[in-house]
Amino acid sequence: MTAPSDLGRSYWVVIPAYNEAKTVRDVAMRARQQCPNVIVVDDGSRDGTARALAGLDITLIHHEENRGKAGSLWRGFQYALAHGAIGVITLDADGQHAPEDIPIFLTMSLNDPGAFLIGARRRDQRKTFFWRYGANRVADFWISWAAGRWIDDTQSGFRLYPATFLRARHVPHGKARSFVFESEVLIEAGWDGTPIDTISIDVMARTGPSPSHFRPVLDIVKITWMVGGKLLSRGMYPVGLYRALTGRKLCEASLQRREASSTAQRL
Repeated sequence: MTAPSDLGRSYWVVIPAYNEAKTVRDVAMRARQQCPNVIVVDDGSRDGTARALAGLDITLIHHEENRGKAGSLWRGFQYALAHGAIGVITLDADGQHAPEDIPIFLTMSLNDPGAFLIGARRRDQRKTFFWRYGANRVADFWISWAAGRWIDDTQSGFRLYPATFLRARHVPHGKARSFVFESEVLIEAGWDGTPIDTISIDVMARTGPSPSHFRPVLDIVKITWMVGGKLLSRGMYPVGLYRALTGRKLCEASLQRREASSTAQRL
């Protein structure tokens, strides 16, 4: 699928990268084919990630020291907003996400520019790694409770952040926040009434030599601690739990229909 020439001109793509020299060029080049505005934030890499991007028509932001994924995303957001973005798409640099899916996000966002979109990985693919899947489902439950709505695949990094949300909210993004940041923004979006929708996506096996920077146990503990603080601040938010549980079946049914439709289109 190819984006129309003018479809993505008001949108920006942000790709955080930490030691992804083997894959980042291909990801950035393919993203550039779908959207003219691509930012790669090289987060203090030591493997030549910046050199791998030489000659590409993209914006490269380089951190001398590693700031964590949250810091990289925030830096990319601020650059995109300063250049008039109405939405920012994020995807990982390790080759798991297909940049060719970017037009799906763009099309849905043009229908509702204020919506927060999440690329939900197909359930059968998520189940491939049992422990990681289990940890992600725990995160889905807690984050959905705190957000007051069911959100499938809260740990997916393939997203579209509406500019209206990014301009209105300042979410902590220091290095210690790392993957906590991506969970916290979903809760903040739920609290301020930002529409949250999901898009069914496929994911590929990591093609780079380095393992995922996400640590299923430690990072989920950090996320759960953050969520606990949010819930306590709202008296454990029983209404949020009710809304999340009642919305779960509807959300999952909708996602299953989209997965089936996506599969049919690929055949």
